[in-house]
Amino acid sequence: MELDETTVMELIIHAGEARSLSMEALRAARKYEWAAADELLAGATAAAKEAHKIQTALIGADEGCGKIPVNLILVHAQDHLMNAMLCRELAEEIIGLHREIAALKQR
Repeated sequence: MELDETTVMELIIHAGEARSLSMEALRAARKYEWAAADELLAGATAAAKEAHKIQTALIGADEGCGKIPVNLILVHAQDHLMNAMLCRELAEEIIGLHREIAALKQR
């Protein structure tokens, strides 16, 4: 795999989609819209997987030897991916808490 602008932009786009869907899932959970929250979180997971595939391909192409030039846009893309992955994981935990709170309120 060659590092080009398109590859890096795809990484940023998928990571951005994962983060946005995670945040939408959180908003749905606050409204107790569980089906929507689950669907949005699933979409976030799928988008993060697509971004992770690109990251994995880049790591494989680099072979730990510096074959892939690291520039500011690649660092930016990696930052987006890591933030998106963290956001999705936290969203999953917070949605779980919202579900618990809703169940307690129904008692």
